[in-house]
Amino acid sequence: MKVNQVELVISAVRPEQYPDEQLPEFALAGRSNVGKSSFINKMINRKALARTSSKPGKTQTLNFYKIEESVYFVDVPGYGYAKVSKSERAAWGKMIETYFTSREGLKAAVLVVDLRHAPSKDDVMMYDFLKHYDLPCVVVATKADKIPKGKWEKHKKVVRETLDLAKGDEIIVFSSETGQGKDQAWNALKSRM
Repeated sequence: MKVNQVELVISAVRPEQYPDEQLPEFALAGRSNVGKSSFINKMINRKALARTSSKPGKTQTLNFYKIEESVYFVDVPGYGYAKVSKSERAAWGKMIETYFTSREGLKAAVLVVDLRHAPSKDDVMMYDFLKHYDLPCVVVATKADKIPKGKWEKHKKVVRETLDLAKGDEIIVFSSETGQGKDQAWNALKSRM
């Protein structure tokens, strides 16, 4: 998809703040610092619309990015970050659960994992949560540029087996540095609109 027009519409914490437009939405979930914002920036051809940070826990709201007046990417707070208070983590968890379980326009979740490592317990829990609520899922395995191409299949197998990937859910090998997997990711999302 050629992207010319993108805007951050709102950073929301409650359903009444969500955009009213009935556009398809794709929620990006993943542990803190896995590369969700870098994924968004690469997908929309922007250097820094979605704020990236070397500090985990930067995203603390549901950030609704409207793309080409036709679709939303929703960046959700990362999970698994230890330096946040329990009450703050609980509030994020409730905010995310409310969004995932009640948003009608949500077409699929994009679960962002790091291709270099087996998915964490939190990744598995998030994937199980999505399956429990029967939400379609696209797994995007980032940082592919850090692994030789000849080892991608081996790493994908680890991701597939650790998550116990359901039939129909796919893994896209992705690099925000090189653009690897960008077209495949857009095709996967467009097929769910």
